[in-house]
Amino acid sequence: MYRLLYPMRTFLIVSGGDEEINVMTADWVTVLSSKPFMVGVAVAPKRYTHRLIEKYGEFVVSVPTLEMLKDVWIAGTRSGSKKLEKMGASFIDSKKIATKSIGEAVANLECNLVDKRRYGDHTFFVGEVLHYTYNEAAFRNSKPNLKYNFLAHVALNEFVTFEDKIHKM
Repeated sequence: MYRLLYPMRTFLIVSGGDEEINVMTADWVTVLSSKPFMVGVAVAPKRYTHRLIEKYGEFVVSVPTLEMLKDVWIAGTRSGSKKLEKMGASFIDSKKIATKSIGEAVANLECNLVDKRRYGDHTFFVGEVLHYTYNEAAFRNSKPNLKYNFLAHVALNEFVTFEDKIHKM
């Protein structure tokens, strides 16, 4: 039961080109390497995002906040590019890849696809982060400023943010 691993951070995955851009909500995102900086995301083959990542060989991992919850919900519950008409997200040019980034996100990681493997009912896409942009106030001193309401998915339609209460050892 994979839900035993929740709550998990929630991200938006942007894929495709100008004519067929898509956004998908994803919880199954992880760092794989710091040198080179690589991340992985698990995507079901039936998803439009899956087809676009395979076609274009790149994707963007965008970091949403609570203020973007409506877009996170739409991107996670609707299929196909028509959902973009219902979302409030604005797309901006990425610096190193053709896939767009999300202007409202507090961070965008531009990834070049370097590997993909099928595991059960998902494909695990591995991307090398070629460039990243971020809101400096949201990441002070190389750590997240929790006042920016980073999202974590609890279950179904339930999300939480993190308290600005740090426990140190």
